[in-house]
Amino acid sequence: MPHRLSSSPHRRFARAMRSDATKAENALWQALRNRQLNGLKFKRQVPLSGYILDFVCFDARLVIKVDGSQHAESKRDLERDAYFQSQGFRTIRFWNDDILRNLDAVCLTILREAGAV
Repeated sequence: MPHRLSSSPHRRFARAMRSDATKAENALWQALRNRQLNGLKFKRQVPLSGYILDFVCFDARLVIKVDGSQHAESKRDLERDAYFQSQGFRTIRFWNDDILRNLDAVCLTILREAGAV
């Protein structure tokens, strides 16, 4: 699947979301940015195919979703996961609290899912 960016409004919204990230999203981004995690290149708040992905590594075909209690497996989440799975991506989810309490374990899970360990 080519990197199909979404419409201009989606791009603007994604840009705004990068500026208004949660503490957990910021903590995870600090661990992922600049290829710090085993050289994997992650992007954050990426508008793609009508969705905005919290984090994505295109090389590893891995989508990372950071969830608070408001996003507990909604129908839209399931539809998005199924769509990206059909495009060859794996989606992994982490709760905000898990990231804030045990970032090392979260990073290890990401490495395993990316096939980097």
